[in-house]
Amino acid sequence: MELYLLRHGIAESRAASGRDQDRTLTPEGIEGVRLAISRAKEAGLSPRWIVASPYTRAQQTARIAARELGYEEPILTSTRLTPESSPEELWSEVRDLAPDSPLLFVAHEPLLSATASWMLGGTHIVTFRPASLMRIDFEAISAVPHGTSGWSIR
Repeated sequence: MELYLLRHGIAESRAASGRDQDRTLTPEGIEGVRLAISRAKEAGLSPRWIVASPYTRAQQTARIAARELGYEEPILTSTRLTPESSPEELWSEVRDLAPDSPLLFVAHEPLLSATASWMLGGTHIVTFRPASLMRIDFEAISAVPHGTSGWSIR
């Protein structure tokens, strides 16, 4: 199974509402996502499902990815991908969708770094900058993930 983890693009520092979940992408953030997805498409990214956090900046990032990839399915939304979620919660989402890989998950820090490190056996220190994308491969889907690092775009 192929899993792709994408951090949303650069977002405004504060939303007009004052709520973190309402922050939107900046023009620089939009361009960064476009560039990362363009490079990923050249590397073969073609997800069966795109799943995003309900936060505005993640939803915007997922829509850009969908458009750039020619993805025509609905973008799925999951609260298991919010910044406060745990690697175990994200892994539960993966396990629910695993038969339909490849999967592209759009989420946040610190969730993505913690999850990628955990999925790779704790032997890698991973940091996701805005619009960073990482591929992790799995031979089997079990209660505890045992992935191998594919490629990354930073």
